[in-house]
Amino acid sequence: MLQSMTGFAARRAEGAGRDWTWEIRGVNAKGLDLRLRLPDWIEGLEPPLRAAVQARVARGSVQVGLRISAGAGEGTLHLDETAMAAALDALARVEAEALGRGMTLAPSRAADIVTLRGVMTAEAPQADHAALRDALVADFAHALDAFCAMRADEGAHLHAVLLAQLDEIAALTEEAAQSAGARDAGLRDRLRTQIARVTDNADIAGDGLSTGRLEQELALLAVKADVTEELDRLRAHVAAARDLLADDAPVGRKLDFLCQEFMREANTLCSKSNDAALTRAGLALKTVIEQFREQVQNVE
Repeated sequence: MLQSMTGFAARRAEGAGRDWTWEIRGVNAKGLDLRLRLPDWIEGLEPPLRAAVQARVARGSVQVGLRISAGAGEGTLHLDETAMAAALDALARVEAEALGRGMTLAPSRAADIVTLRGVMTAEAPQADHAALRDALVADFAHALDAFCAMRADEGAHLHAVLLAQLDEIAALTEEAAQSAGARDAGLRDRLRTQIARVTDNADIAGDGLSTGRLEQELALLAVKADVTEELDRLRAHVAAARDLLADDAPVGRKLDFLCQEFMREANTLCSKSNDAALTRAGLALKTVIEQFREQVQNVE
């Protein structure tokens, strides 16, 4: 199945006293460019994640992000009695100073005091990082499945688009073949007329050029204008591209190479054209081939 290099997946989960969120993003690239943004305090997490991605993804720029927060029961609150005493002393001094100046302050509430910096602290229990790492690695498989599923969906869409474009390339190739056949018939007639005109109005032998030599030169021009090989190669490239699209292995690089070959033949076809209909077919071929190439850039 054809795979796209574009994909996205996000997943939230919890375990080992923590909550976490995965984000995996993928875009096109020449090779596999894998970047992981992971908490550095969990030892041994990166290697299994990197291996999991490399086992499923052949090409693309892939970014894996992980955000970890405390679980619902993470940590306990602790009253710092020293900080509380200092806060109460400070409040008493403030109130005494206010009374001395004839000012009456609103009474302080306990809730106001405990929210002062340092009065209440959270004590986190000793975390089992090994258990957390194992839970993360196990859960990452689900996020990776979702990411690869989106790449497969995009790949199915690309597959249909590329097949339609190949059909158009094949049709334009046959249109170019018909135009070339009509052009060749007219070209032969024009060459015969030109030869007759020259031989009727000039002393060929006296000019040092035989009629046979003139016919050979004109025949050579006709050979140079022949596009049979280009058309045959275009047909062969279409067949090769269809075979690649039917393959389950990553084929993006091979299709990209075929695009170059497609364009080379279309360019040669246009350069040999010397005919309006054939030129139109060649230019239309170049347009569709370029569209095909743009789609191929996102194939794994």
